[in-house]
Amino acid sequence: MYQVNENGFYGDFGGAYVPEILYSNVENLRKHYLEIINEPGFQAEMDALLRDYVGRPSPLYLANRLSEKYGCKVYLKREDLNHTGAHKINTTIGQILLARRMGKTRIIAETGAGQHGVATATVCALMNMECIVYMGKTDVERQHLNVQKMEMLGATVIPVTSGNMTLKDATNEAIRDWCCHPVDTFYIIGSTIGPHPYPDMVARFQSVISREMKVQLQEKEGRDYPDYILACIGGGSNATGAFYHYLDEPRTKLIAVEAAGKGVDTEETAASIRRGRLGILHGAKIPIMQTKDGQVIEPYSISAGLDYPGVGPLQAALAKTGRSQVLAATDEEALTAAFELTAIEGIIPALESAHALAALPKLTFKPDDVVVVNVSGRGDKDMDTYVKYFNQMNQK
Repeated sequence: MYQVNENGFYGDFGGAYVPEILYSNVENLRKHYLEIINEPGFQAEMDALLRDYVGRPSPLYLANRLSEKYGCKVYLKREDLNHTGAHKINTTIGQILLARRMGKTRIIAETGAGQHGVATATVCALMNMECIVYMGKTDVERQHLNVQKMEMLGATVIPVTSGNMTLKDATNEAIRDWCCHPVDTFYIIGSTIGPHPYPDMVARFQSVISREMKVQLQEKEGRDYPDYILACIGGGSNATGAFYHYLDEPRTKLIAVEAAGKGVDTEETAASIRRGRLGILHGAKIPIMQTKDGQVIEPYSISAGLDYPGVGPLQAALAKTGRSQVLAATDEEALTAAFELTAIEGIIPALESAHALAALPKLTFKPDDVVVVNVSGRGDKDMDTYVKYFNQMNQK
């Protein structure tokens, strides 16, 4: 019911709105991506890399102290334990294999928090391919460690100085690059955004998260579905991966948490589902934070991976149909949740994942409820922000 149709739409959202120079590139990908990724040889190579290189399956950990606090069984899907420290590696492995089979020799990518950039640089080093990563100058400064990792891995990181100098602007520049190099270049998109078939392709590669979850829950709980899945959404790739095999499972409530920033009703927010109006951005028809005359409103979040002015078409469709419940967490709520998990479970999450954790106190659970929180990344990249917050708290 919630899968993409032949025209690349999830209900009212999606499609492929691309410049003429990219049409043949995107159309060629649309015609062949399913055929290629369903080949037994492709799947065997990808499964081997996910197992032996990435370290999958990622654990499903019963967080006992967190469970006690919230009065239910809270499991953490530990995507933070993947090689490179986040879920992003799942799709870059798939896309680099696809690019190689399509004869591409040059890889470009956009990144916000830097995790997708690191994951792309990693697989390019693995496959001996040229790698260009576009990253907003604001994000280059607040995620400097990831920039250093990308450069050590051999990538060229290009700081983007247009707009708000964050994820939207990095994506704009990556698309401009693609327009200039349509023949030899493959654009590895990090989230479930962009023109069809990217949202579906990324969803399929990230669906390994929920596929593993079904097996792990069966082993631990005697049933393969949880009562709730909580995940943060910017573009939506980690949430889509966590939700994918439960889209048609009515017993599982899907909770998507967007970044409220300073507050949903302020001008400093990234709550694009709550604040967005239908428009076209980066090749797809999606809810976008925009002015009355259609100018994109610059989003804001303390989390570099969530400050995108739109949301992927599948997540937009899930929200509109009521299949998912959309909550919003402020910067302060996310920071509080991050420090709570660190203090009572010894796990430092990424700021993005902390938004999902911040939904726990907003919901009411029964003692026998099984709740899975997708911990999409680890907090190494956010330590400067955490230390600053920690020091402020200690001074009060």
